[in-house]
Amino acid sequence: MIGSSAIWSNRAAGEGRIDSSDRGFLLGDGVFDTLTAFNNIPFEGERHLTRLVAHAAAIGIELDPAVVKTGWQSVLGQSAFPAAVLRTTVSRGVAARGLWPSATTGPTIVVTASPWSPRQLQGSVSIATSDIRRNEKSPTSQLKSLGYLDNILAARDAKARGADDALLLNGVGAVACTTIANLFAIRDGRLITPPGGDGVLAGVTRGLVLEFAAAAGLAANEESLTRQDLDSAAFVFLTNSVRLLVPVGTLDGQERPITPPAAFRTLRAAMADRVAATTGYALAWSDPD
Repeated sequence: MIGSSAIWSNRAAGEGRIDSSDRGFLLGDGVFDTLTAFNNIPFEGERHLTRLVAHAAAIGIELDPAVVKTGWQSVLGQSAFPAAVLRTTVSRGVAARGLWPSATTGPTIVVTASPWSPRQLQGSVSIATSDIRRNEKSPTSQLKSLGYLDNILAARDAKARGADDALLLNGVGAVACTTIANLFAIRDGRLITPPGGDGVLAGVTRGLVLEFAAAAGLAANEESLTRQDLDSAAFVFLTNSVRLLVPVGTLDGQERPITPPAAFRTLRAAMADRVAATTGYALAWSDPD
């Protein structure tokens, strides 16, 4: 245990030391995943693990799912949190200098756990449109890669403008995502989220919301959205694996409706049911004021 976090590494169990020649540290050469574990059970853990292994394979890293699970079990065993945020970082490992290595030591895997708070389910978020564009043509736009500098700079600008997060448009001006979340809009009674081809990472929570919508008979589609579409939407919300579903209360300084419509309540209830059924944890939703 280190401070308020637990940590595990396949290089040195119980430690988080990174070799100075590790390509994740030097070049951002790797991928990562973030999930929430309730009652020491990783929520939708198999989906997260499948995606992590696939994203690692997409950049040429062979990742053993069993090793990742060992890391998860280790940090959850160290922590005493009723709910925890698990971050799994995978780099290509240690190699000699050069962009494409002739050989590596094998992947470096680090797993950390930090406490998750029910406060994550409260309130709404404010977002501001960034001048930084999401490159929908880049293969990394659909991978959870370690190279997050565009997102970091966009988040910095958003904070400077008094917003919680930045809205990212792609190269043709279509809505992609925020720096840390997928985006949904309810327009004309339909649930819409941007498609992968617009530079969107296929979030696990995003996928669940689309499944819940279909099961509830809600019209849900992956369609391109313009910034103006968001202004005319009845309701806009974000999804990720920490806050799950959260309304957007302010967009570029303009307040938006945050009273949850029936469709959002249905989706939120379905998420709570899934968490309870798979982990035994009861989510305590709090509507924005």
